[in-house]
Amino acid sequence: MSELIGPKSQEFIKILESLIRGRRSIRKYKNLPVPKELIDKIIEAGFWAPSGKNLQNWRFFVVTGAKREAYLEYSKKSWLHLKDSLKVKLKPSLYEFTERFFFTLGEAPVIIFCYSLNDPNEKHLTSIGSVYMAVQNMNLMAQALGLGTCPMGAPLEIKDDVNHFIGEENVKGLQLLCGLTIGWPDHQPPGPPRQIEGRVTYLSSLN
Repeated sequence: MSELIGPKSQEFIKILESLIRGRRSIRKYKNLPVPKELIDKIIEAGFWAPSGKNLQNWRFFVVTGAKREAYLEYSKKSWLHLKDSLKVKLKPSLYEFTERFFFTLGEAPVIIFCYSLNDPNEKHLTSIGSVYMAVQNMNLMAQALGLGTCPMGAPLEIKDDVNHFIGEENVKGLQLLCGLTIGWPDHQPPGPPRQIEGRVTYLSSLN
């Protein structure tokens, strides 16, 4: 590692690398609540993400308790949109595991729905990207706290239903981007191999 990086920074780098490489999408959680102060800490990490024109256009809706239980019916509905394509891609055991996740959300006690308040003065994709950077901050903070997360694109399959579930008045002018389950992990899935070949091109030499 470069001699320009001091020993203390190298320690931080090792910690950060362990968080990044150790993060998994968790689909099975322990039957334990997540204290509100930890949820707040995770969301606060999202607030420190960069955003286009510093608009900080993310909007988060935290769903717990009875409201979370009510969302399971919507989660089951989103499964209907995905089950056929997943059946082709997944092994039978993993397909069944994934189906159970959609029906129970892995018993995750917390769901956060992540929206973008798009601004006509900012590019659409930049606004969307800003929210996803916030979500990654939240993933890593949860990992640091010993919690697990699973970012979900499935709510986009039924975005009108999700908007109705959260409240049309709450999401007026917002765009749903993903859901995020949070809880205490009850399994540790293996990390899939990283595909590096053909992903990076250097256009100038680095000395």
